[in-house]
Amino acid sequence: MTDDGAFRVIAADTSETVRGALAVQHGQGDTARHFADLLTAAVLFRETMAPQLRVQTIIKGVGGLGSLVADADPSGRTRGLIQLPPGASGIDVGAGAMLRVMRSLPGGRVQQGVVRVPDRRISDAFMVYMQRSEQSLAVVGIGSVLEAGTIRRAGGYFLQLLPGASRQSLVAMVARERQLRRFDVQLTDPDFSPSWLLDVLLEGLPFTHLGHSQVRFDCWCSEVRVLSALATLNRTEIEQIVKADEVLDIACDYCGKPYRIAPSQLRGLLDES
Repeated sequence: MTDDGAFRVIAADTSETVRGALAVQHGQGDTARHFADLLTAAVLFRETMAPQLRVQTIIKGVGGLGSLVADADPSGRTRGLIQLPPGASGIDVGAGAMLRVMRSLPGGRVQQGVVRVPDRRISDAFMVYMQRSEQSLAVVGIGSVLEAGTIRRAGGYFLQLLPGASRQSLVAMVARERQLRRFDVQLTDPDFSPSWLLDVLLEGLPFTHLGHSQVRFDCWCSEVRVLSALATLNRTEIEQIVKADEVLDIACDYCGKPYRIAPSQLRGLLDES
């Protein structure tokens, strides 16, 4: 945070997190880049606005065809999902694509907001979302560098204007946004790191480093969660599965981990209902 209380900045290197998610989801080209940006944005938004809550961000492709999902947990675990339209090799994040931001509140409630994605720039969509849904002005820089089909580096920042900041601070914020418009350039610097990025963003402004946290690709799926999902089926469907007397092979969409559910476990669901 700047010592004058004008700005708060969250900066992140999400390269390993993005690579882990893409290794499972197999995104390519522009879809891989958009997916990387969404994962980074989910991490940054959670750390900025909801560090103790789970945040899920979703991009629906043009015409509602296909989606990109990023899921960030307070523990620092982050996972993602690429859902391609039938027969498509990618997801169109052009004019008409929509961003949905959701955070899980205590008691099972969900707070959410939806905005359009302007000019294929997920960073701009989050700036619009911050202003409209959070009533907060922020400069958002997100990017990734793709080489030979692999994410070489991914990262970004949220630079938030705090209440009570002066007009001069706002002018400085706009100027800094223009300076860093091409954020991918910063990602190619050999010295890139969150600390280095803070120095670049706040050059000439005294600031205090308040802390850091680790993020990583990881999934929180489990056999209990799989059984909980199966429990949402109606009784007739569960009875039909049990009658077939075959082990169900189910893989997690986020991480690919396989689960084998025996008929005896499903009979338990019938007993409970």
